[in-house]
Parts: sequence; C-alpha cells; structure tokens
Amino acid sequence: MVELMVYAGAAAPDAPGTRTGGVPLVPANFEWPCCATCDGPMQFLAQVEHVRPEPALLSIFMCQNDPGLCEEWDAKLGGNKAFVFPAGPVRAAQVPGEGDTSLGEVSAVDVREVDGSDYWSARTKWTEAAGGPGRVVLGQLGGQPAWLQDDETPACEKCATPMTFVVQLEEGHNHRTSANFGGGCGYGFRCETCDNAAFLWQQ
Repeated sequence: MVELMVYAGAAAPDAPGTRTGGVPLVPANFEWPCCATCDGPMQFLAQVEHVRPEPALLSIFMCQNDPGLCEEWDAKLGGNKAFVFPAGPVRAAQVPGEGDTSLGEVSAVDVREVDGSDYWSARTKWTEAAGGPGRVVLGQLGGQPAWLQDDETPACEKCATPMTFVVQLEEGHNHRTSANFGGGCGYGFRCETCDNAAFLWQQ
C-alpha cells in the first residue's frame, strides 16, 4: 500500500498538518535558515506531519534566490535545510522581509492509500481512476523512495546511520506556483535517533 499525497485545494498560510507553501509552524527558538552560498533566506516548501516513531513535523526549505547556483539539490552543501519539530507548542514563523521565501500557493493535502508495488504504479493507478491530471499527486508519505537516479539516502551527520525516508515531493499541481526541482522530485528524511533531518532532489 502506498500513501499518496493528493492536492486538496487552497489552505490557510498557517494551517496545521501537512501542506505545501505558506508559513512554517515552528517552536519559539526557530531561526529562519539561510543559504550557505548566497547567505540569503531560503524558500519554505512544505511541512509534513508524520507519526513514526513519534508525532513530529518535518519542515523543508530550499534556496531560490539564485536557482541553480547554490547547489540546492544536494543534502549536504547548504543550499537546502530540513528540520524535525517534535510534538509541542508551535507558532507561525516570522518570515524574513527579503529573499524568495515562499511558494506562490498554499496547497492542502489529502492522503490516499492506494494499492501498488511502488510509488509510480500507485500514482498511475490513482490518476487513471480519478480521471484527472497527474500533477494533482503531490508525492508520497513513507514507504520507499522512488529514485529518479541512484539511491542517495543521506546519513545522519551526528550518528552516521542512514536516515529514515519520510516524504517524496512532486513540484506541485500548478507549474506557475510550484517548487523548483528541475522537473524532478524532492526527498525528505529524518534520523529517528538524533532528530536530524535532510532534503535533496533529483531530476
């Protein structure tokens, strides 16, 4: 069974739960991440609610101040950033006044369980049954990453163990307001021991 993320219309910028775009819900001590190359504030892409091994939010950011020049596709070079926020008090983050910090749309997400051997087969099956465009599928929760290139599962920078796959993200249902993965997919991970997180994309 594959848990597909399906576009469910517009959402409030500070909506709880899983969504793309808007403003991240963060703990009180949060500092907005900046790119290691250009030093500009990153763009918030998505927050993903997950419950294994315990309830948490995975929040994903990526530099879009100078696309393609800040190595935002790599998990380790400082062009993107992911955070795990354990269950607890959160609030809408203070958004920087400069830089490309938000997507053009806030999208609500429905999770649909689809019988399939992998993400691609489940995505095709759901799209054909729904009779809609494939772009309304926004990705998958858990399971196995459907790599477009080689397996790039990152290791935790603290304990060096392979991280656990949390989410695969498509760019979005509307190319005018979507994330920029070069036409590919993004992949979010967390370390279940250290609560570190990582993000990368492939095309």
